[in-house]
Amino acid sequence: MTVLQRACAILAAAAGIAHAQETITVQHIHEDERAAAVKFMKENPGTTVDFRVVSFQSLLESLPVQLASGEGPDISMVADWGGLSRYYLDIRPYLGAQQVKYFEYEFGTILEPMRGGVDPTGKAIYGMAGAVTLNGAFVNLTLFRQARVELPKPGATWDEWAAAARKVARATHTEMPMEMDRSAHRFASLALSYGAKLVDGEGRFVVDDGLRTAVSKFVGWHRDGTMPMDLWGAVGGTTHLDRFSDFMNGKVVFYFGGSWSLFLMDKTVGDAFDWAVVDAPCGTAGCVLMPGGGAMVGLRHTKHPKLVARYLAFLAREDNMREALARHANIPAATSLVKSGVDYPNDSERVRAALAAFTRQVPNVPKEAYTFQGWRYQRAALNALTTRISQILTNELDMDTALAFVKKDVDLAIQASER
Repeated sequence: MTVLQRACAILAAAAGIAHAQETITVQHIHEDERAAAVKFMKENPGTTVDFRVVSFQSLLESLPVQLASGEGPDISMVADWGGLSRYYLDIRPYLGAQQVKYFEYEFGTILEPMRGGVDPTGKAIYGMAGAVTLNGAFVNLTLFRQARVELPKPGATWDEWAAAARKVARATHTEMPMEMDRSAHRFASLALSYGAKLVDGEGRFVVDDGLRTAVSKFVGWHRDGTMPMDLWGAVGGTTHLDRFSDFMNGKVVFYFGGSWSLFLMDKTVGDAFDWAVVDAPCGTAGCVLMPGGGAMVGLRHTKHPKLVARYLAFLAREDNMREALARHANIPAATSLVKSGVDYPNDSERVRAALAAFTRQVPNVPKEAYTFQGWRYQRAALNALTTRISQILTNELDMDTALAFVKKDVDLAIQASER
């Protein structure tokens, strides 16, 4: 071997070592997602995944600050899909043609809101979401049986559910017919079901007849005792409150909360009473559940974009998504898994039935719901809606004034961000 050949061999070996020692940092809120990182490293010898567990609050508060300063992990779970999209890495250039088609088919409904309106091509692939959360209706079946009231069929309206819940509550002396978390994200399901647009094509908040109808019904249910005044009207501002404990303790007939409560529901209620997740109540525009949950995205400041793309493609593999869904008893987001269903061998029959109920509703989530979920100013809108609806309930504002304030609040947040 000549001197030149030996030098080239040494350089090639050095380059191989450098590549083999590539390290990326991945952060998530669940410790057991470390299993995916361990599996990836076994399949990709010489690569290192520095897996870090952070709090959900850290995703909301610390991650944006890190990214604004050009720091942070290479890959992170994000709850605010589109709010941080200006920091995301487009992994499309690092995927093969078949991988691109796979991502677009499996995650098509989620890729668009993840772009957050900042991708001029409309084709960027920023990451993936194997699971989705959904708002949902939990019903106490035991109370319905005791009251001898027939459970409303799929396709029943919000008004029909309210009437049935009132009838059951009266017959069984239950404290509350219906409750909804003090969360405008939950309220958005009601609003969209009555045709509220919430955000237009220009990225501006919309006050329309659909939103007015939803607010009017919601306020009416509080006025007539269908819903408790001491929840949405108990505190001011943007404070989040849920009354899941009321449902678990048999104090409410119909509870509108979130799919993430399934574990707690199954563990706490046990055999105290029968419960079920039912199909979304319907309004004049449809039967709508708001999506949510965490997506996994690459961050553009990474020094290893190819490895980031490889890791996200690994997470998106069907076998890996199935394993992750089974670990957390989550609702599938990928198109093929929604169609085929997922096995949850470690969960109870009740939880499996509830997950099946949620999963069959995933295809019915309208584009408007995904658009609102991915809108970069969604949090400002949710905060404004929560605050102002509560002010209507406490008679501080009438509906027209409150909705005008919601529009003003969101517009000011947009203006502040654009300065």
